[in-house]
Amino acid sequence: MTDDGAHPPTSEARRAFVDDFPGPELRGDLWVAQYLPQWTTPDRSAARYAVVAEGLQLRIEEDQPDWRPEDGPLRVSNLQTGVHSGAEGTTRGTHRHRADGLVVRTATGTRLSWAPSAGRLTVTVSAATGSSCMLAAWLIGTEHRSEDDAGEICIFEIDASAIGPESTTARSGIKAHHDPRLHDDMAEVLLPFRAVRPHTWTVVWGGGTTVISCEGAVVRTLDQAPDYPLFLMLDLFEIGSRGGAYPKTAVIHRVMGQAVSTGARSAER
Repeated sequence: MTDDGAHPPTSEARRAFVDDFPGPELRGDLWVAQYLPQWTTPDRSAARYAVVAEGLQLRIEEDQPDWRPEDGPLRVSNLQTGVHSGAEGTTRGTHRHRADGLVVRTATGTRLSWAPSAGRLTVTVSAATGSSCMLAAWLIGTEHRSEDDAGEICIFEIDASAIGPESTTARSGIKAHHDPRLHDDMAEVLLPFRAVRPHTWTVVWGGGTTVISCEGAVVRTLDQAPDYPLFLMLDLFEIGSRGGAYPKTAVIHRVMGQAVSTGARSAER
């Protein structure tokens, strides 16, 4: 398949990767340091981040523009393991989050650094406490083969306001979006610790099942799983009006991904 963007399609999934962000630069062969860049402009999609001793620090800074004026007020710093869009002015692209005239503003073509159809992912993070912040990890359907391939595995979403002194409430599950084969199944899960400390999430998906764990304990078992290429998104949001102290930060300490085969269908290479 050839897309109408700036890059030809690339391999849909290296078999495995490990990144603990040793620096001094972010790995350009793996990460796109922009949030869904096709729907906005480069100055608005670009992540703010720093390589620190603990890993990769995502940052929201006071002068950071809204990701899209139509979706504001919303600032985001994000890493993702792929991009996909059609030509400028078309409606083709990953995660069509609005139905009111959303079109491509920055054509990206298709570049998929890690996007398996089934696999195992482990991510170690420290969540943000800044006001109005949310740290999230998602596996998103690329949609480069079909617009139905739009489902999402929400590994976690952690609002700063949901982090207590001894426990944290997170959201986890599956969102169907535009995939008629899936159904929404999201739930709040209680974590028995303060999520600003490093903690590890694991998701294993494929063969019609998704299992999400935190710190070795299963928090969701779901009887559905997208069976098409998904790329990873790790994002720090500030949602709503600006306020509080800046920069607002969260840390991604380590990420490990493994593509696997299920039944007769293999994870894409």
